[in-house]
Amino acid sequence: MAYVGRFAPSPTGPLHFGSLVAALASWMDARQAGGRWLLRMEDLDSPRVIPGAADAILRQLESMGLAWDGPVVYQSARLERYRDALGKLQGQVYPCGCTRKELEDSALAIDGSRIYPGTCRSGLAPGKTARAVRLRTGAEPIRFSDRVQGEMRQSVEREIGDFVLLRADGVFAYQLAVVVDDAAQGVTDVVRGADLLDSTARQILLQRLLGAATPRYLHVPVATSAAGEKLSKQTRAADAGPGEIAAALEFLGMNAPAGLPPGELLPWAVRAWEPTRIPRTRALAAPA
Repeated sequence: MAYVGRFAPSPTGPLHFGSLVAALASWMDARQAGGRWLLRMEDLDSPRVIPGAADAILRQLESMGLAWDGPVVYQSARLERYRDALGKLQGQVYPCGCTRKELEDSALAIDGSRIYPGTCRSGLAPGKTARAVRLRTGAEPIRFSDRVQGEMRQSVEREIGDFVLLRADGVFAYQLAVVVDDAAQGVTDVVRGADLLDSTARQILLQRLLGAATPRYLHVPVATSAAGEKLSKQTRAADAGPGEIAAALEFLGMNAPAGLPPGELLPWAVRAWEPTRIPRTRALAAPA
């Protein structure tokens, strides 16, 4: 099967070093395999979308030589696909009438996480109206092999609970949208940050229920600040530029030859790309 990879940023601000690492790893993996590298803007959560951020991301990728294949896909233009997928899950989903406060008060604490206790599984309580739509999960654990992080196992029912597919504000949830889009675009390989590792079991569950193929997964370490915080706009992470490509490669366990001209850096990186060199950890401090 021909390789199809993708990079799917949220346009909540320009790319920073952490998002550059994910983009670069995904691009190198696709290019070394002789495959296609698609670009998808995950702009469903409109209150968080920053005007102009999507165009800024495109300019950053172009300036760094990370060219994509085909037109850019915007999730905000694909709502009908998500609605159709939700319809295919009838019998597996149910309406939830819990408010945010009720969820906070009733959530079960398991291993430090708060798990939805299934309050509305058997139907809405009298006087309640549907707010969100949740997926009814099962007890069978999801197992998958990550190309960096190794063998993974998660019981979605016990560790996550019945999760939301359509939010109370009418926005389709990330977990549903990403599965629908990856299937529609024929994505065979997902390379992304390890902050999304815990989402993978939910996505595999949805893939199985929707009859979609499961891609291979590779989760690179999340770049953190010296204080251990994930780099983000909230932590005032600086915008990424071409001058940070060498540092991003080093973060991924690759040391470019000394004196290599800038124009030869990316071709060298594609030839030298080897995921086994990536540190097997979920988080790693970004270079100062």
